[in-house]
Amino acid sequence: MNKIMKKYIVLIAAVMALSSCNDEFLDRYPQTSVAPEEFFKSEEDLELYVNGLLTMAGPGSYQAGQSSDNMATTGAVEIKNIVTGTPSSQTLTGGWNWGTLRNINYFLDNYERAVASEEAIAHYVGLARYYRAVFYFGMVKRYSDVPWYEHTLDPSDDEQLYKTQDSRERVMTNVMEDLKFAVNNVRESVPSGTPGLSAIKAFYTRLTLYEGTYRKYHSELGLEGSASDFLQKARDMASDIMESGKYSVYSTGHPESDYATLFSSQDLMGNSEVILVNAYDATKDRSGDVNTGVFGDYEQSPSRDLVMSYLMKDGSYYSSVPNHMQLGFVDEFQDRDPRLMQTVAYPGWVRAPNSVPYIQGLNKNFTGYHQIKGYQNTTDNIEISSADFPAYRYAEVLLSYAEAKVELNELTQADLDMSVNLLRERAGMPALNMVEANMSPDPFLVAKYPNLSGSNLGVTLEIRRERRVEFAVEGYRYDDMMRWHAGKLFENIPQGMYFAGLGKYDLTGDGVEDIILVSKDTTIPVGDEKEKNSLGVDLLYYKAGTIDENVDVFLENGEDGGMMVTETKARTFEEPKYYYRPVPVQQVTLNPNLKQIFGWN
Repeated sequence: MNKIMKKYIVLIAAVMALSSCNDEFLDRYPQTSVAPEEFFKSEEDLELYVNGLLTMAGPGSYQAGQSSDNMATTGAVEIKNIVTGTPSSQTLTGGWNWGTLRNINYFLDNYERAVASEEAIAHYVGLARYYRAVFYFGMVKRYSDVPWYEHTLDPSDDEQLYKTQDSRERVMTNVMEDLKFAVNNVRESVPSGTPGLSAIKAFYTRLTLYEGTYRKYHSELGLEGSASDFLQKARDMASDIMESGKYSVYSTGHPESDYATLFSSQDLMGNSEVILVNAYDATKDRSGDVNTGVFGDYEQSPSRDLVMSYLMKDGSYYSSVPNHMQLGFVDEFQDRDPRLMQTVAYPGWVRAPNSVPYIQGLNKNFTGYHQIKGYQNTTDNIEISSADFPAYRYAEVLLSYAEAKVELNELTQADLDMSVNLLRERAGMPALNMVEANMSPDPFLVAKYPNLSGSNLGVTLEIRRERRVEFAVEGYRYDDMMRWHAGKLFENIPQGMYFAGLGKYDLTGDGVEDIILVSKDTTIPVGDEKEKNSLGVDLLYYKAGTIDENVDVFLENGEDGGMMVTETKARTFEEPKYYYRPVPVQQVTLNPNLKQIFGWN
């Protein structure tokens, strides 16, 4: 075993020791049993340690939609439990974890021991401060006010151990200082799969857009006056990335497949749109199997509300289609934004290894829709486990730029053409016209965001639509709903595909019936007694009724039809309380100086 590998193993063991300590009270135990002078000697040591701090979004993000209105879910998802239950600091105990911060601050307290160039030291310190910004961004999104710590805690320092939360304003000021340092010092050229300067700038854009819109739409914080400052930073950093010319929207001129390629590629390292790749290769013991849990009837299924969000292929509103609420599965996929059929299994989609179209499987508490974005349509386990995940996409930078501009009331058609319309062009969709959008906003979207108004209402809604569609089931929607003050949308129970009532239905789009819905009292035939379609294939039988009946498919109006029902338990989103989480009760018991906000107890 060579010297570098030995040092790496020892270092990882030390970091694990740091992380394994009791998180309660920010850990009053010694930070490590290995002296820091054993590690921080050279640039190589700094690199090894900082690489050990690397975390980024991965294939699990394809299942994050369960926490938004993009999905119905049978899983024990926190936000669903909150709006359907009686949440408190005794039941919401996750999230108050500080091990990652402890590891970051340990580095920042000891890096000066290393002998290396000033440039190299500044680069790795910049990365560590970026990771600290990422950590605190997550904590602020969850708790708003949290204690700020920029050094490893001394177990004897009761003042720091027992401190109360620092204000969101102070924490975010410190976070911005960390990011400013990172932007000024992190290298552009870095090893593949690790964040370089462009990735830092992309995160900077994401954070400032989030905080700017959050402050603008959440008056309970009393920080509206500083919203524009964050939005300007988001605008300027997005513009900086755009003007660099280093990235472009991935397109080969095939709108029916280019978008999907971003989520099914075995190698995204050279993709022009991907700023940071989370790379997987099952042959090198780095697997990222996403198929389990994404497709079929395992906890999650796309909501009809998501399906209805996509425009028609000619750019017109789906809500303007006659009787759109009563369109069945086959009809609602006709002439839609091509990204819909690269996200949700469509009529005629063929699932490997079969050669015939897949027939949507229907099940209780599910919507009937199946997600294919991120799904690897192959039976090759190596390929399934080796698809790369685009952690930061240039598409996000473009949409952040457009949103920041419209929120600042600065948006022009030229801005749209260099941002939103590049994504629409890739998808084969007509360009978004600012004047037309503002003249006639989509009532489907107007109803979702009643706190919006003004002369730019229509184009603001369209930018939000574009964000929902472009990033569907990539893990963005929940944060967007939170920052836009759209929590009331969680009160809507996700629904599924529409059926007119009992009878036979074509689900593959070939005009031949595939399934039959029968009444709850029907005895479903077996074997040769089953009715066959015109192709000589047995129909799939499902008993249909209301959610309180012993049937296979729950419909709004039972045997008289309607949209599929996933649950009936009433939902309540209490504002502003549910935009935040309580400090877990055990932490308040340990440190009575910690305070609950906005009515949590």
